[in-house]
Amino acid sequence: MKLGRALGLLLLAPWAVRAVEPISLGLALAGVLTSYISYPRLYCLFAECCSQKRSLSRAALQKDLDRKLFGQHLAKKVILNALTGFISNPKPKKPLTLSLHGWTGTGKNFASKIIAENIYEGGLHSHYVHLFVATLHFPHASNLTLYKDQLQLWIRGNVSACARSIFIFDEMDKMHAGLIDAIKPFLDYYDHVDGVSYQKAIFIFLSNAGAERITDVALDFWRSGRQREDIKLGDMEHALSVSAFNNKNSGFWHSSLIDRNLIDYFIPFLPLEYKHLKMCIRVEMQARGYDVDEDIVTRVADEMTFFPKEERVFSDKGCKTVFTKLDYYYDD
Repeated sequence: MKLGRALGLLLLAPWAVRAVEPISLGLALAGVLTSYISYPRLYCLFAECCSQKRSLSRAALQKDLDRKLFGQHLAKKVILNALTGFISNPKPKKPLTLSLHGWTGTGKNFASKIIAENIYEGGLHSHYVHLFVATLHFPHASNLTLYKDQLQLWIRGNVSACARSIFIFDEMDKMHAGLIDAIKPFLDYYDHVDGVSYQKAIFIFLSNAGAERITDVALDFWRSGRQREDIKLGDMEHALSVSAFNNKNSGFWHSSLIDRNLIDYFIPFLPLEYKHLKMCIRVEMQARGYDVDEDIVTRVADEMTFFPKEERVFSDKGCKTVFTKLDYYYDD
């Protein structure tokens, strides 16, 4: 690395250091650093840069989805096609907006994590990925106007710094109605809003709204002996948008984002079955460095609770608590 060699010559040559006054040496070092950091490419060797985003690989994204997201054939297909199509488009007409719906533990947060990791090496920890949790960041209804102003400023500032910014809104079903409409101008079909283009940004919404409808469809397929993989997006996407729009307890209640068709995909996350829980447990074992023990896998899965009460088809917590239950068997 050129900077390393430059510093090395100054720091590793004692005779040269003795021959130079301290102030002169300091100025020399400062000059070297300034000349290198003045160039963006060189600066990015030492700090994360927006230009360092990964070239999205469809194959890598497909592999991550297949290995880490279980029982969600619809979500995997939509995310794969929507994301790769959007990223490969040099001039999108609007930002990509995805709304992920389903019960807790079905993989919504995990899917957003996979998306972030396939675009930025730092994933959710990247400076260009921004996570908002409704109950944490917008807790008080009385501050709604303040939250709207802050949200607009935050998004405007970050997209100005990096056009390919990612914004994730969790707990949309707990967000105060009307708040999310503050970002409507940024999601619309505008080339610029106050001099800033938002067309390359990505917005992801996570919500439990519509989960009942998703469960009804999945249960109907199960009861009729049909495979869940035969469920089509068209079987529930419209119902999800209507459910979110009409739910008074949802942040999307009568939202202009839905009314103006600014959300590109409403993505259902199906409730998980017993076999999917076992997949989650196996992956967690491997992630902890353990060999897969099928006896423990079965015992952990058997401890989970399922619904409906009579048929016990779907896990009521998805994969969310299998990780803590696994701790009991590996308590060192």
